Amino acid sequence: MNIPAELRYTKDHEWVKITGTTARVGITDYAQDALGDVVFVELPQINATVSAGESFSEVESTKSVSEIYAPLAGTVVAVNTALEATPELINSDPYGDGWLCELEIGDAGSADSLLDAAGYRALVEN
Repeated sequence: MNIPAELRYTKDHEWVKITGTTARVGITDYAQDALGDVVFVELPQINATVSAGESFSEVESTKSVSEIYAPLAGTVVAVNTALEATPELINSDPYGDGWLCELEIGDAGSADSLLDAAGYRALVEN
């Protein structure tokens, strides 16, 4: 299971890469593996304001439909439109080309509530 050390994580299996005041968001390798083959992604709307913990996207796989929760409060400033045609990027490259969206972070201090790689590994191994 791939858990990059430079990312932050939620207990709901989203990853976050923070660059300045922007956070790139996706689902973890663990989550994509549990979902199985991803066949559809509902992306959030550009300029949508989201609250931490709020459902803002869905990923549909051959096994189920899963809600994706905003890891931080903020405004959606970019979405990965490549997923509309090739949702399987989430399976093949969850931390790269399979990202979902980018948020302009509303409160930079809120990132402190996210798990580091060791904390996330402990969560999924228990």
